Amino acid sequence: MTKLYHTRESAEASFPTGSWQSVVYKELVSQLTSDLRPFPCTFAINGYRNDDLRFLFQETPNIPEFGEQLAMFLDEARSIGQNAALLYLTGMETVEPLEDYSARFWTILNELAKVDRKPWPEDIPQDLDSPEWEFCFNGEPIFVVCTNPAHVKRQSRRSSTFAMSLQPRWVFDRILFSDRAANIVFNNIRKRMQPYDALPPSPALGRYKDPNVREAQQYVLSEDDSILRCPFHQLESRQAEDA
Repeated sequence: MTKLYHTRESAEASFPTGSWQSVVYKELVSQLTSDLRPFPCTFAINGYRNDDLRFLFQETPNIPEFGEQLAMFLDEARSIGQNAALLYLTGMETVEPLEDYSARFWTILNELAKVDRKPWPEDIPQDLDSPEWEFCFNGEPIFVVCTNPAHVKRQSRRSSTFAMSLQPRWVFDRILFSDRAANIVFNNIRKRMQPYDALPPSPALGRYKDPNVREAQQYVLSEDDSILRCPFHQLESRQAEDA
């Protein structure tokens, strides 16, 4: 199986100036490296600085290929670095309503679940309305974020094309090893959001496993205090289809 995702070096060298890949990549780098307008998520900033990020480019979603590359990334993620994440970047298009990007995001997650070759982890519930639910693939719990062009007020979730960030749960477990450590990190990120976004942090945001927090609601955020509806009670799976 050929590795199609890129390191920072190969992403910079592989695409000609003016190509959609180059444009999208440079925009992302500009966000993560700006001193005048510091990006709120320190996980992403540290990941870029340490070359822990990997970049997968698909002009339009190809789920079988995406699934193969995600599994390959997860297999080697621990050897990449402590802030390892896969950034999934797609091609330029006409801007759509936020609800359409949300629907696309959940369709992709559901389709990924169908091509996952490993069973869902036994200790992670499949009901999305559980505080312990989290998207899983290749046997790994993953925190997923959707960014898209529809965001105007919530700039921390804006990108010029539909994109996804997929970061293994163990990245957070290593850094947020105690309540004190977690509070310091989250308070810092929220503080950085205040000048970056044109509205307060979403009420959907919170700690994993908090009884009042749902991971699924954090993946795609609205442009106000409302919670975007997830279209699934639970994701479909390859195992269910094969049964």
